[in-house]
Amino acid sequence: MANTQTKKTLVPRTKISSEGKVHYSESFQAWNTLKLKKELFSEFPQLQEKRSKFSYKLIHHRDPKEMEKEIGSMIKEGREVMPLLLFLYKD
Repeated sequence: MANTQTKKTLVPRTKISSEGKVHYSESFQAWNTLKLKKELFSEFPQLQEKRSKFSYKLIHHRDPKEMEKEIGSMIKEGREVMPLLLFLYKD
């Protein structure tokens, strides 16, 4: 994956709150499909560009203190990227 600093971050205009499901993909025989709601695509229409490529970086901290530390270092370094919080639930 390319260096995070060379990527252009997608920034929303407003707070986005959405819920969805994780689905099993029969064709890939893997849990690799996250269904995103239309609120996300309304806020980021560039995600609908079929020829564009998008990537992500997922970080899951084991406790709130570690997450606070990460966010503190982002602020200290002046990074203008906002993390996307993803909560995983077992239904």
